[in-house]
Amino acid sequence: MPEITRDEVAHLADLARIDLTPEELDHLAPQLSVILESVASISGVAGDDVPPTSHPVPLTNVFRADVVTRSLTPEQALSGAPEVESQRFSVPRILGDEQ
Repeated sequence: MPEITRDEVAHLADLARIDLTPEELDHLAPQLSVILESVASISGVAGDDVPPTSHPVPLTNVFRADVVTRSLTPEQALSGAPEVESQRFSVPRILGDEQ
């Protein structure tokens, strides 16, 4: 597998909107090449007789059952709010009128 170049790292960083210094590009390119080589070597190990898995051991659902319970009244839920308007939390506007 060919090594990832410094220019390819710079391109990926640009796509991800990550600002990297030239020193960081020089440092990351060989590290990313090692990662790609490791992934490629793992891909070569699994044969056609090995089914793809997401986890090495079987997992079971560990969530509790959904049970309907009594919830807070609007008054209880809003009791600690600094400001309330029409049974809603009142918060400062963050978007201008252009939205």
